[in-house]
Amino acid sequence: MSYVDEVIARVIEKNPGEPEFHQAVKEVLESLRVVVEANEEKFRKDALLERLVEPERQFKFRVPWVDDKGQVQVNTGYRVQFNSAIGPYKGGLRLHPSVNIGIIKFLGFEQIFKNSLTGLPIGGGKGGSDFDPKGKSDREVMAFCQSFITELYRYIGADTDVPAGDIGTGAREIGYMYGQYKRLTGLYEGVLTGKGLSFGGSLARTEATGYGLLYLTQELLKLNGKDINGMTAAVSGSGNVATYAIQKAQQLGVKVVTCSDSNGWVYDPDGIDVAALKEIKEVKRARLTEYKNYRPNSEYHEGRGVWSVKVDLALPCATQNELHLEDAQQLVANGVTAVCEGANMPTTLEATEYLQKNGVIFAPGKAANAGGVATSALEMSQNSERLSWSFDEVDAKLKDIMVNITHNMADAAERYGMAGNYVAGANIAGFEKVVNAMNAQGIV
Repeated sequence: MSYVDEVIARVIEKNPGEPEFHQAVKEVLESLRVVVEANEEKFRKDALLERLVEPERQFKFRVPWVDDKGQVQVNTGYRVQFNSAIGPYKGGLRLHPSVNIGIIKFLGFEQIFKNSLTGLPIGGGKGGSDFDPKGKSDREVMAFCQSFITELYRYIGADTDVPAGDIGTGAREIGYMYGQYKRLTGLYEGVLTGKGLSFGGSLARTEATGYGLLYLTQELLKLNGKDINGMTAAVSGSGNVATYAIQKAQQLGVKVVTCSDSNGWVYDPDGIDVAALKEIKEVKRARLTEYKNYRPNSEYHEGRGVWSVKVDLALPCATQNELHLEDAQQLVANGVTAVCEGANMPTTLEATEYLQKNGVIFAPGKAANAGGVATSALEMSQNSERLSWSFDEVDAKLKDIMVNITHNMADAAERYGMAGNYVAGANIAGFEKVVNAMNAQGIV
């Protein structure tokens, strides 16, 4: 059995009941097979892959808090510090009922390579809880966040581990967490990113993941001799990433005709109205069923189906494993040009392979959605220097980072005889930097 196959088998055996983590490890190691085989003897001797797939540290803790009825609730909190070879752990805190240790490990493992791709000195980590902020009052969210940080604060710090937002963790939650961290430690430091502008946050952070996705998509299409201007796109999701992906796509001349939430999806033949979407989701915190009140010409459909529309670009921006094999088959049948991931691992392995085999330009999330963590790292830099950059300064740096990621993953794929395989290219480019740092630092 090859070294790659041995390690994949060991991960599955040692981490039962964690399919998302198995999927992430398999996807990365399969695409790294050619690199590993070229260095198999040394990597095996140094147990390099075993050290890569085993987190440096992981925490699981209870989070008790009191709801508005006086009832004590108990959630489970997690933080996985996966790899610090190139910098302090960096990765978001996900608050969602689906959160478990396997999902946090999958996200943390992906984060190693995503963070490496940015070219910035940040390692990989992830955390969160099975707490659901939906339907909770501000006081209940504050009670949870304060309890969560009361346990987590001892393991994080500006030069140790710098969490950020993720699904369910927005500016409100980060604010409550930061206030409690400061209260407990007496330190005013850049320990959490995604903070409010009045206390160390960065301009353009809110827009960064969605904008970065489109900067990479535009550059990738350009590398393949195509112009993004005039294309049509389907976007899934209606949260932060989807909203700003739609906004930037429209600025680049793309007509975005879909968006979705957990109940259903919208088709708007005239192009999604971003102002209406923001009001529904950010102001009213309502469902997309309301979209038709703003745009009578649009259609609302219950359930799945966002990928059934004929478009040039598909931008999955909702959650993991949302684009299945049958969706990929429908997209190919409709002549899609490119699929670029705005969420973390939103396309199943079978769907990814099908898209690639059928000549679709495919950009994996660890590259395409790296704009968020890149701008979080820029926020860390501003905090360290006690400076605040303008929106245009941050946006320009973000665009440069995304353009560099595009070329680095394309070059890495070509170097190993896999031109056009951007999944392999992104993994190889991210892996090389991490491995060089791990080798230089000895067996740790």
